[in-house]
Amino acid sequence: QVQLVESGGGLVQPGGSLRLSCATSGFRLDDYTIGWIRQVPGQMREGVACLDSGDGRTYYEDSVKGRFTIFTDKARNMVYLDMNGLKPEDTATYYCATKRAECTFLAARFPWKGQGTQVTVSS
Repeated sequence: QVQLVESGGGLVQPGGSLRLSCATSGFRLDDYTIGWIRQVPGQMREGVACLDSGDGRTYYEDSVKGRFTIFTDKARNMVYLDMNGLKPEDTATYYCATKRAECTFLAARFPWKGQGTQVTVSS
């Protein structure tokens, strides 16, 4: 059974940093593509970062490129999202998600997601 549990969200000032963590179980990180998805109330979920299981490449949505980094610790079955230079518009609930095959920013293409962790960027 695929399970994903996020942690690490919180309140941070603009320009600050956070590291989100995702504990995974029930599948091998080598075999599944991993993504981070976020959702603002009233808006659709959007993918912001993705690590492709096929070629190991990472992909970032334009608004977070250069500020966010997705990476894994396969020995610990963990997925991370380092977020730097945070902006108020990054405020959202962030979900760790996984799927087979290639990366996508379409949140609906990820059949497995965690319960989410709230990130609030405000002074």
